[in-house]
Amino acid sequence: MLNTTALLTDRYELTMLQAARHSGTANRDCVFEVFTRHLPAGRRYGVVAGTGRVLEQIQNFRFDEATLHWLQSEKVVDQETLAWLADYKFKGNISGYREGEIYFAHSPVLTVEATFAEAVILETLILSIMNYDSAVASAASRMHTAAGGRFLAEMGSRRVNEYSAVAAARAAYIAGFDASSNLEAGRSWGLPTMGTAAHAFTLLHDTEERAFQAQLETFGEQTTLLVDTFDIDAAVRKAIALAPKLGAVRIDSGDLGLEVKRVRQLLDSLNAQQTKITVTNDLDEFAIAALAASPVDSYGVGTSVSTGSGAITAGFVYKLVSHKDDNGDWIDVAKTSALKTNAGGKKFATRLADQEIVSTGQIAEGRNLIVELAIGGEAVSDYVGVTGVKNARAHHAAAKLELPTAGLSLMRGDAALPTTIR
Repeated sequence: MLNTTALLTDRYELTMLQAARHSGTANRDCVFEVFTRHLPAGRRYGVVAGTGRVLEQIQNFRFDEATLHWLQSEKVVDQETLAWLADYKFKGNISGYREGEIYFAHSPVLTVEATFAEAVILETLILSIMNYDSAVASAASRMHTAAGGRFLAEMGSRRVNEYSAVAAARAAYIAGFDASSNLEAGRSWGLPTMGTAAHAFTLLHDTEERAFQAQLETFGEQTTLLVDTFDIDAAVRKAIALAPKLGAVRIDSGDLGLEVKRVRQLLDSLNAQQTKITVTNDLDEFAIAALAASPVDSYGVGTSVSTGSGAITAGFVYKLVSHKDDNGDWIDVAKTSALKTNAGGKKFATRLADQEIVSTGQIAEGRNLIVELAIGGEAVSDYVGVTGVKNARAHHAAAKLELPTAGLSLMRGDAALPTTIR
């Protein structure tokens, strides 16, 4: 991993910094907000994820000697700005929705309050984390609904880059997945990990029976055997002959609805009622839902969860909504560009049973959605590390229960709750 996250940004963040220092506006107190103007087409809700990672990465957003030397050699900014960056440490305040919270269009999911100079250079880092993590969590939450309480494992590491793989596992776990195949996610975030063998292990051995025997001798009878390398029925018979109380079999190909039904009947006929069935094979929320009536015990999901199941980004933006002028008075600002407008001013948000209210004035009714995430540049401990992940997972489960039943539908439709801006 990188020792500093300072260059995980776009060049224009630093050129804006230099120009603002030149114009004398860099030290103006500002409010930036992260929000999306719309949910992915047809989605009923989104899930906030990545907040804990943002808070931790901001702590590492420092310009060390090597980083400053590179910026100088590339002539990205001038010497005065380099000197300012050398002492940079975020000292502002961050508030927003708890990680795991449900969000809708125009929700102020993260608010950064600091000088323009301190806050503007965090834009790319914040958005790159929250856009990806929230997209994964939003898809994972839909898959969790479709699974109806059955075990869900995340196994998409080979479908994204190595760092995204860890982030995806974390986000999926927050949204309700039970385990991940990714070991770094287990080490870094306290996730349960799982996994046994792939087809290569079977093909390595002279016979399928020998492969099964080796796995059973190594991991015991409660292991899961992959039974679709050759002939599924034959493999199931071999597996139960070797291990009458086998833990589970895994199916990774074919028409899963038909295969699962046939394998369940076969297992029962072999007096292996306790042996469970897990399925993989390019599952998404719709495929999982289609298997709801099948005797599936658990699912392993790869590509779809780690790529947001068709919505790879949450569409979050990071916009300046208010700043102080030279007299110290707050000025609310907003874009008026076609199709890219937003309301100016710092927002607060509460949720009622039938709507979400986003207001530029503090309001009392409903559940307050805004919490303090970092104070004076220091992250609140409840929202970072392994503790932050556990809290986010619990919070998502509770927040999801507040949604109306129709809001959990996988069918395309309107947002689960309308948002009122006032």
